[in-house]
Amino acid sequence: MSLPQFTDILSLSNKEISEEITKTENNIFNLRFKKATRQSFKSHQLKNGKRKLAQLKTLLGIRLKENVINEIDSD
Repeated sequence: MSLPQFTDILSLSNKEISEEITKTENNIFNLRFKKATRQSFKSHQLKNGKRKLAQLKTLLGIRLKENVINEIDSD
């Protein structure tokens, strides 16, 4: 599995992004739990999960900011 690409998530809706953020946060939590309990896991999955979460939150933040600006301009 390669690193997640920002272009892969551009086509998602805001609701899908929110759901994906929740899934990714849960996945990161589970990986951290495995690390703390010394279970075997692939450490690169933690890195990829963090990167994906940052990308999703960035895109959602940009979209929400654009929506607020558009609402202000339309008033």
